[in-house]
Amino acid sequence: MTVGTGAGMPVRTVAIAIFPGVQALDVAGPVDVFAEANGFIAGGDRYETLLVAADTAPLRASNGMQMIADRSFGDAAEPFSMVLVAGGPGLPMAAPDPGLCGWLAAAAPRAGLHGSICTGAFAFGHAGLLDGHRVTTHWQNAPRLAELFPKAQVELDRIYLRDGALVTSAGVTAGIDLALALVAEHHGAQVSLAVAKRLVVVAQRQGGQSQFSPFLTAPADPDSPIALVQAHVMQHIGATFTVEALGQVAGMSGRNLARLFVQETGVTPHEFVERARVDAARNLLEGSDRALKAVAYDCGFGSPDRMRIVFAKRLGISPAQYRASFRVPGGVGAG
Repeated sequence: MTVGTGAGMPVRTVAIAIFPGVQALDVAGPVDVFAEANGFIAGGDRYETLLVAADTAPLRASNGMQMIADRSFGDAAEPFSMVLVAGGPGLPMAAPDPGLCGWLAAAAPRAGLHGSICTGAFAFGHAGLLDGHRVTTHWQNAPRLAELFPKAQVELDRIYLRDGALVTSAGVTAGIDLALALVAEHHGAQVSLAVAKRLVVVAQRQGGQSQFSPFLTAPADPDSPIALVQAHVMQHIGATFTVEALGQVAGMSGRNLARLFVQETGVTPHEFVERARVDAARNLLEGSDRALKAVAYDCGFGSPDRMRIVFAKRLGISPAQYRASFRVPGGVGAG
């Protein structure tokens, strides 16, 4: 689908809504992608990006950077090719901003494409623009988004997602992925690849957000039976575990452990063990040069094939792809 190339609108105008506390990279990432794309496309089909806010007074981003909008909400009433809203760390818990939500509710339906970057999805939700759509946001905030807007179908493990004219993206740098995808849609993969090379970013990341998120969280009570089981698993990650054996560690039957484990953690003991193996393998892949076979054995997968299957299921990429993306030069065991 080509956006904004109809009569009277040869230039793709991109309006990005900002606000006090906005995430600076949510704004700068897409703006830089569209600006770089202009160097590879005809001038009459270029992107023109402008920032829109409650007014044109300076505002502070969440990192302290000062920003100034090009237009106020009141002065940005014409149709745009694209309407986007950036995210901010405070949005998931903040009350709806009437000015921002009102402008989005009016401007988004008039745009050929509209959507959010990172937690900007919360602003779209408060504007009533997520209902009935498949959407995503930062993995940490996705459960909150699903809770607040139950009529939306929140997908937790997507880098970006398009549902009709609505586009949403995951956390922070995923706004760059989204903008690159839109450039590819408008001008072809070669232009998008050229822009990615200019920005020294990956043109299309493999897998979903799970590869960036830690699977394991500490239990609320470090002395609880569940905490003892979790610690035992992580200290003996290469071993084989049964529910009955883990129950003995906790001083209860396997059946009681399984029930209590789900009650306190929301996952089964088997699920926890598999997540723990993945996290242990991730650490070795990031910080050492150990062969995949050795990593699989040390982390309890038994074989590289089994580790590959679990990685594909949980992270959407292979262990080799994960290492290529996240390997730390000079890490533990590096030669």
